[in-house]
Amino acid sequence: MNSFFKTFHNIWNVKELRKKIITTLSFLLVYRFGAYIPIPGINPLGISDFMDKLHAGSKGLMQILSSFTGGAFNRASILALGIMPYISASIIIQLMCIIIPHLQKLQRDGESGRKQISFITRWLTVVICLIQAPIYLVSLTQQFIPFSSISYSTVYLIDINTFYGKSLFWIIGVMVLTSGTLFTMWLGDKITDQGIGNGISLIIMSGIIARFPDAITKEIFNKLGIKNGGLIILFFEFLLWLLVILFSILIIQSVRKIPVQYVSHYKSLGLVIPKFSHKKHQYIPLKMTAAGVMPIIFSQAIMLFPLTFSNYVKNIKIKNFFHCFQDIYGLWYNMTIFIFVIIFTFFYTAITIPVNQIADDLKRSGGHIPSIKPGKETAEYIDYILSKITFPGSILLAIIAILPSIVFRIGITQNFSLFYGGTSLLIVVGVILDILQQVNIHLLNYHYDGLMMKKNGRSRYTKL
Repeated sequence: MNSFFKTFHNIWNVKELRKKIITTLSFLLVYRFGAYIPIPGINPLGISDFMDKLHAGSKGLMQILSSFTGGAFNRASILALGIMPYISASIIIQLMCIIIPHLQKLQRDGESGRKQISFITRWLTVVICLIQAPIYLVSLTQQFIPFSSISYSTVYLIDINTFYGKSLFWIIGVMVLTSGTLFTMWLGDKITDQGIGNGISLIIMSGIIARFPDAITKEIFNKLGIKNGGLIILFFEFLLWLLVILFSILIIQSVRKIPVQYVSHYKSLGLVIPKFSHKKHQYIPLKMTAAGVMPIIFSQAIMLFPLTFSNYVKNIKIKNFFHCFQDIYGLWYNMTIFIFVIIFTFFYTAITIPVNQIADDLKRSGGHIPSIKPGKETAEYIDYILSKITFPGSILLAIIAILPSIVFRIGITQNFSLFYGGTSLLIVVGVILDILQQVNIHLLNYHYDGLMMKKNGRSRYTKL
């Protein structure tokens, strides 16, 4: 325990790290405040009551969508679309980089190419917002509200039955929702530049964590209401939850190291002479889940299509078919997600790890894998190893993706079950691990600088 508090003391004593943490928390606080500001013309109390009833019948699919925005989606907030349009745009651009030669060239151009790709991604985000914002407003004005027992006056502060009121609501709504997404992107960039960790990931994590206190409170009260063995059941639930977290950490951190030998060089009389008798050993780290959480995000994005279009379909058979995939605790949804996650894990790993480029870079830098010839054979060997470790990784990711439905079936409440796996758990665990790594780097740099300053006869605290 003393070591734990000492670590916090060291973090607070590093001026640069302290400033980054305060900046990050400040920007996240601004985002959380924005999640409670409603779209102009919406009564926040009326829409909250209505959306809670709507979500109760959606069997969890809309809770997943709402969790990425920290509840802003079901409050009809100005940040209701959240960062998801930007994520969708990034995914589309990554796929286009495989097909379009010009984008492939930009990827190889280094920093300047990345800036141009980022510029294209942002404009595509605006386009996606201009599509998703009207769909969201249509859902509020035409699909959801008319079937509710809540009156228009309870939900709206303006009369949208008139042409003027409806037009004004639509124009302002689309502009505000699009601006909200762009503002969220700006916050994410500021956190990345001036704070600690990846800003976009932190914003998503803050939205997920915001729903955690309510979920865990409901779970505790639900189990305490059981007369026989409620506390024991609650204990085993939390024990299982901790085991799932440890399991997720092991999956994220698992790495297959491919040994690499580099021929070292030394300078003599101004000439670079190879010294083949001395070799420096390194390795190529290949993650078992190199695709990260993206396969689950891909899969869930596809599964959201039935929810988006089911209300517009008039055919009863097609409507019932879509309805089968709206229950995240149902058999058909989980079987489909399981298969999609495995497929997308292989697909995303293939497009994000360029084995041919790795082999070429090794050859140019004088490195080689022992017993493997440089060039084509090296690329084939890396691809072979990657395929071997990706298969079990994809299976484990698929298991994590369907864990919420499994634990829900054994008696865990709906809200808390979403934290037993899926995108929510992997994003939170991945972001926390990334932040811990960056904090450790800052602490190591701090102690290194401290030793150098102490050697010169000054205290390391004079730097602060």
